[in-house]
Amino acid sequence: MSTAILDINDANLQLWHGEQHIQSPGYALLEGSEYRFGNAARAAARLRPRDVSTRYWSHLNTQPLQPALGPARHSADLVHAHLLALHREAGEPDQVVLSVPGNLEREQLSLLLGIIQQCPFEAVGLINRSVALTQPESGGGRLFHLEFQLHQALLNEMEDRDGTRRVLHSQPLPGCGLLPLQERLVEIIAASFIRQTRFDPRRKAGTEQDLYDALPSALQVLHERGEASLSIAGYNTRVQSTALEEAGQRLYTRVAELTGAEPHTLLADPLAALLPGAGKHLPGLRVLERTRLPSVCREQEAAIVQRQGPLSLVSALPCSTAPPAPAPATSAATSAAAPAAASRSPAPSPASGPSHLLQGFRARPLNPDGTPLDNGGELYLARGEWQLRGAGATVNGLPYTPGQSIKCGDTLAVAGTLAGVLIEVTGN
Repeated sequence: MSTAILDINDANLQLWHGEQHIQSPGYALLEGSEYRFGNAARAAARLRPRDVSTRYWSHLNTQPLQPALGPARHSADLVHAHLLALHREAGEPDQVVLSVPGNLEREQLSLLLGIIQQCPFEAVGLINRSVALTQPESGGGRLFHLEFQLHQALLNEMEDRDGTRRVLHSQPLPGCGLLPLQERLVEIIAASFIRQTRFDPRRKAGTEQDLYDALPSALQVLHERGEASLSIAGYNTRVQSTALEEAGQRLYTRVAELTGAEPHTLLADPLAALLPGAGKHLPGLRVLERTRLPSVCREQEAAIVQRQGPLSLVSALPCSTAPPAPAPATSAATSAAAPAAASRSPAPSPASGPSHLLQGFRARPLNPDGTPLDNGGELYLARGEWQLRGAGATVNGLPYTPGQSIKCGDTLAVAGTLAGVLIEVTGN
């Protein structure tokens, strides 16, 4: 499928176009009379809270903004500007398939399509993201999808009927979104700073922003090792993964109530992989790989893409017979050890994709059995895709999420040390 794919989830909007993968959380920052979106806006959320909005996607409407934020009249103006910014960054694709959450109301969906009519691209597909992301999971028992948005989570129970999969029930989980979870995690870590050093990073906007910026990498280290060290303004503290599990207790309790005690499968957005205690407190949890949505859209193109006539929401897809999703999530220590054990067995090289790691002017061949990197990092093959492990590992400057596939052109680093750029060398 050459058409771009846009996943509209305000916790992390994603757009795939060719080899490009753009990620842009639903933050808008006012700078003068212009706006910046995504990671640049998120980096100013604690420094300039009055100039940042995070509710324009969840509150998509044409009501006057309260409080006002620059020249935008309403949230629809901010959504329009964010879409234009994504479109430019992705190389200006002509056609886009939209993946939307199930809690988007009919009026909001109509407004979104009206906004896109004013954009320099055409929407040629509209799919419920839970219906797409739960493909190709199969097997007995109930099937759920847990979606993390900025201000809430959404639990969808799926139903297979007459050979198609659709959403049976959709239950919002207020207070369980990415922002509330972050706030609880930061509160626990700040208490650790105070207890160990008498320093409170929340007392000043700058150090509070530093703490929020350090959180993704710290959660990744916690996931891999069960313990992490954080340094803010010259002060250091160590935290245990178990000490942070209470941050997700509200989510865990509510999900357990809704899914029940009988066996089930719970597919979750990648954020769940880094949430302390998720594997222990969410039975049946499987963390979705980041490439699931574009893969399904390619496989189900005939059912999703609508280039003729008015666009309508695809709320059901034919049940797939492809192999099941990744293995269930486990505790941080087990999850970190499992890939290491798997890498001891010879793994076939993928037919295409990265073949070498470019380090300066030297192209280093990748070993399917494991390519060691500095600071204890390693590249390895899993399910035919190159993946990365190591404390503080990043891809293109962003924290690496376990299970994330890495591709040609990605810049890798481990614990702040540049590892190189992935490339494909042909004709060997």
